[in-house]
Amino acid sequence: MRAISIAFVSLFYLWSNLALGGDFGSARLQARSTNPSRQAQIGVHPLGLGTGRDGLISVPAGYKPGQRLPLIVMLHGARGPESAAQFCTDAAKEGIAVLMPDSRGKNWDLITTGRFGPDIEFLDRALQKTFASVAVDPQRIALAGFSDGASYALSVGLANGDLFSHVIAYSPGFLRTSVFHGRPLLFIAHGSDDQVLSIIPTRQIVTKLKTAGYRVEFNEFRGGHSIARDVTRRSFRWLAGRARPADSSPSDLPLFESQPIQDQSGGL
Repeated sequence: MRAISIAFVSLFYLWSNLALGGDFGSARLQARSTNPSRQAQIGVHPLGLGTGRDGLISVPAGYKPGQRLPLIVMLHGARGPESAAQFCTDAAKEGIAVLMPDSRGKNWDLITTGRFGPDIEFLDRALQKTFASVAVDPQRIALAGFSDGASYALSVGLANGDLFSHVIAYSPGFLRTSVFHGRPLLFIAHGSDDQVLSIIPTRQIVTKLKTAGYRVEFNEFRGGHSIARDVTRRSFRWLAGRARPADSSPSDLPLFESQPIQDQSGGL
């Protein structure tokens, strides 16, 4: 009983300090991993759900029907999709499928309107289409994002921890949600010299998540508003259960990178 009470108090502490109050609308998703009803297309190809703003799906070479794969749902930052091909290639080398949906507007609805809305509906449809063709391991489904996409991934991921077993946030700015479901594992990375989205709120988020009982792998590295390939590949291995010890040494060339004058990211 005492353990339950402590967990409740910790969760309330997390909500009151990070959700910032108010009604953000529903972030709940209905899609669930199931047995595919059609054959998957190997390689990287368009999602095929939207005109103009759509997205893509990546299925690793060698995938066979019935073989359950880890899946990363990757959300773009304020500048839109960047380095998608390299991200998918690196993930495929680890045997990971990737879904990259586009936001309905230029940025995610929570950031542009302060509420969840059309992006949640589209994300649900994108997941349903992915699950219909790719056999996905329900124990290794990650919602990930960079910059504004990372903030959105944290917010939606914690509201859908009964769907997403893992949440990956590369350089997030905030966490806003009114409900928490499940206990996803979290991988958070942020550069200590970030001039676009300060690392200070991320450190606070990590501390409060840990206080609330979440397991967080925090990677603080020397760098700006960017995520290098060694960090993304480390997160891939973490999702696949092949994690290596983290370090804060200088990284190789950035996979995702934004400059202060170009990235108008929402945050605290």
